Amino acid sequence: MGTNQPVADQDVLRLLKQAAADEGATAWIVGGYVRDKLLGRPHPDPDVVVEHGSAPTLAQRFAELAGAPPPVIFERFGTAQVTVPGHIVEFVSARAESYPPDSRKPVVRSASLEEDIKRRDFTINTLLMDFDGNISDPLGRGRADLAAKVLRTPVDPAQTFSDDPLRMLRAVRFAAQLGFEPAPEIPPAMREMKGRLVQPVISAERIADELRKILESERPRRAIELLDEGGLLEGVLPEVAACKGVQQGGYHTHDVYGHTLEAVQHTEPDLILRLAALFHDVGKPRTATPDGAFPGHEDVGAAMAVAALERLRFPQREIEQVARLVRLHLRPVYYRSEWSDGAVRRLAHDSGDLLDRLMKLARADLAASAYPDQEKLDELQGRLASVLAESPSRLRPPIDGGDIMRIRSLPPGPEIGRIKARLAELVMDGEIPADRDAVLAYLEGHPHL
Repeated sequence: MGTNQPVADQDVLRLLKQAAADEGATAWIVGGYVRDKLLGRPHPDPDVVVEHGSAPTLAQRFAELAGAPPPVIFERFGTAQVTVPGHIVEFVSARAESYPPDSRKPVVRSASLEEDIKRRDFTINTLLMDFDGNISDPLGRGRADLAAKVLRTPVDPAQTFSDDPLRMLRAVRFAAQLGFEPAPEIPPAMREMKGRLVQPVISAERIADELRKILESERPRRAIELLDEGGLLEGVLPEVAACKGVQQGGYHTHDVYGHTLEAVQHTEPDLILRLAALFHDVGKPRTATPDGAFPGHEDVGAAMAVAALERLRFPQREIEQVARLVRLHLRPVYYRSEWSDGAVRRLAHDSGDLLDRLMKLARADLAASAYPDQEKLDELQGRLASVLAESPSRLRPPIDGGDIMRIRSLPPGPEIGRIKARLAELVMDGEIPADRDAVLAYLEGHPHL
């Protein structure tokens, strides 16, 4: 079509209809696109199932008509993918597939359309739409389950989950994203098949991808509850599962697990923030003392968050952000009006570009308890705004390591870092003006700093 503007849905359907006619193929749109159309949700990427004809050949003709690059062909699976502006269109020949007990790669064979429909994950994803927009329900259950907001498998759920164990996490994700609930037979089948949700059958990356979508949904708390009900929590997030039954006093109204779920639900759908809320207290089971204290749980929890997210193959940048939030999460919670401006500046300095998320995490942490003075965070927010607006800024000293080495005649080494850190504290505390000449003069006049 020769343009980078998003292609309208109706144009995609028109081109698909023409491509199918040109190739003499029989094909439909299936799955999430049809489901979300009926739910009034956007879903730009249609999946096309081809019963009579070749999926790669149909994809090739569609790409030609759309003026798109040639399709990416996945020979082994008989699938092809075409990218047009605003859409990724996947073409697949009607097939059946299953996963051997010890492999993450499915065994694929040709099948009838009925077999293809039955091997799909949930009845709400078995609806078909022709290229004129007419929707059919070949199993006779998809529309009813969609209306009832029920997740049900087309065949016995144990078989569905055995064929592709990741579908257990997809059930949780759909429940969280769509506001649906699993049919009664789903959680028991999950518990039966939970041992299949392991490597090498399912890669850590695929599990992490589902976890991301779960945590970015509108119902993260319900999702974690469903993971637990299905026996999946201990396998996917054992650090969170270990918080169950760990009692805590003070203003807490739940055990550590219940408090964690409350905190997660009180956060906005931001992945880093949600992960930080999920892991913020995972250090408590390991640090619990007989008198109900949890000394150092923030540092232990940060290390546990790193180990968990590395296990799930999250990017290093995200791991570092989550760990820093977990490590710092108590600082705003412990705020008092008596804090000096220097203490407020240190909080801003230590949290850096994570300050906004840290404050949101603190608000969620307090909201998940009966803490009586949650308004104190408003005061802290105001003081943070004031110190961040200071000009010149007191959050970092206006000299560098080279200045320190020159004035002190020192070689590079740890001593330079220690001196620089001490100068930063003095500037933040207001002991030295935030001025380069003043800091250099102080350094020259205090040889034992």
